[in-house]
Amino acid sequence: MKSKARPATGRLLYAQSGGVTAVINATAAGVIQNARKHGIKVYAARNGILGALREDLIDTSKDTMAAIEALRHTPGGAFGSCRYKLKSIEANRAEYERLIDVLRAHDIRWFLYNGGNDSADTALKISQIGKTLGYDIRCIGVPKTVDNDLAVTDCCPGFGSVAKYTAVSTLEASLDVASMADTSTKVFILEVMGRHAGWIAAASGLAGEGPDQAPHIILFPERVFEEKAFIDKVKATVERVGWCTVVASEGIRNAEGQFLAEAGTRDSFGHAQLGGVAPVLAALVKEKLGFKYHWALPDYLQRSARHMASKSDAEQAYAVGKAAVDYALADMNAVMPVIVRTSDSPYRWKIESAPLEKIANREKKMPNNFLTKDGFGITAAARRYLSPLIQGEAPPPYGKDGLPKYVQLKNTAVKRKLPAFSA
Repeated sequence: MKSKARPATGRLLYAQSGGVTAVINATAAGVIQNARKHGIKVYAARNGILGALREDLIDTSKDTMAAIEALRHTPGGAFGSCRYKLKSIEANRAEYERLIDVLRAHDIRWFLYNGGNDSADTALKISQIGKTLGYDIRCIGVPKTVDNDLAVTDCCPGFGSVAKYTAVSTLEASLDVASMADTSTKVFILEVMGRHAGWIAAASGLAGEGPDQAPHIILFPERVFEEKAFIDKVKATVERVGWCTVVASEGIRNAEGQFLAEAGTRDSFGHAQLGGVAPVLAALVKEKLGFKYHWALPDYLQRSARHMASKSDAEQAYAVGKAAVDYALADMNAVMPVIVRTSDSPYRWKIESAPLEKIANREKKMPNNFLTKDGFGITAAARRYLSPLIQGEAPPPYGKDGLPKYVQLKNTAVKRKLPAFSA
């Protein structure tokens, strides 16, 4: 919501949350560069919201403009991230009082929280506590997630790059399998991220079109895994094509609702820690069909592959960071800059604000019309949506050693003013 404008005084605090993406630092660059243009000093919380609670802050003004610009092509989280969810103020008032104490001690008037669904919830909570605890603070959620599962926004910064990496990896590995299938591997299984939403798995479908082109089978968490249908499809594909590429989302479940790869542990958000669905599927293929197989689990490689970033994704990641500062300085609160698609071909988009209450704790799954009737592939509608998101290349600069030239910031600590706090 928007209220009466006020002078741009005070500092801005930026924090990164949850799993990082290949382009999250581009968002950080958008935040810092735009704030500097307005004469606003930016502090960053070291290791996400925990840094704010611990009063472990970083003064970004100690880094040069060139270093901040280099964030646009550097993967990882430049200031550190964490998985930590704030409870309600009723359940843990001490944490909120501590946050306000830290914000007040450092004259922080704007807080930008860069994350996904749970982080949008945290941002919404913080946006509401200022009035309750007597401190004037504006909070802006900034979108980021490889899973593309945030509500309202057309796509999530970070997804386009992991989608490109997945599609390219599927294509390249499938060419390898095809060349070896006569005397060696018949089935290749690629496991991708996606606990409840199959967007990344769907992106693999861009590698080919038609029943004989890889991936031949995509397994989505939006569909119940049926063992017989899967085995029959693998067998038929190998008999027809000579080999079969399977892309499986980590979050696929059986008819009883159990993850095929449940490891039995949970993270701080309460999410199940999945132990690898690819080897489970591979063992099934071996047991039922006897085919030789290989499987791969790219895991962190999916979200750290900045060398394979989508240009459109990198541009959108920077744009939401820049817009978040504009919204903060316009005295907006409890909003998020989201991406609005205005055209598929040519691909065009713009940034608009959306209320956090429509985003927090909501999850955008694959629409039914994006999945084929048998549940093993993507439709033309899905291709129209996904294809623009992987368009264009944004390679990092390379050094004489043949490696990308990534930046490591000074991350100069701000002097603490308060007693230690244990979160």
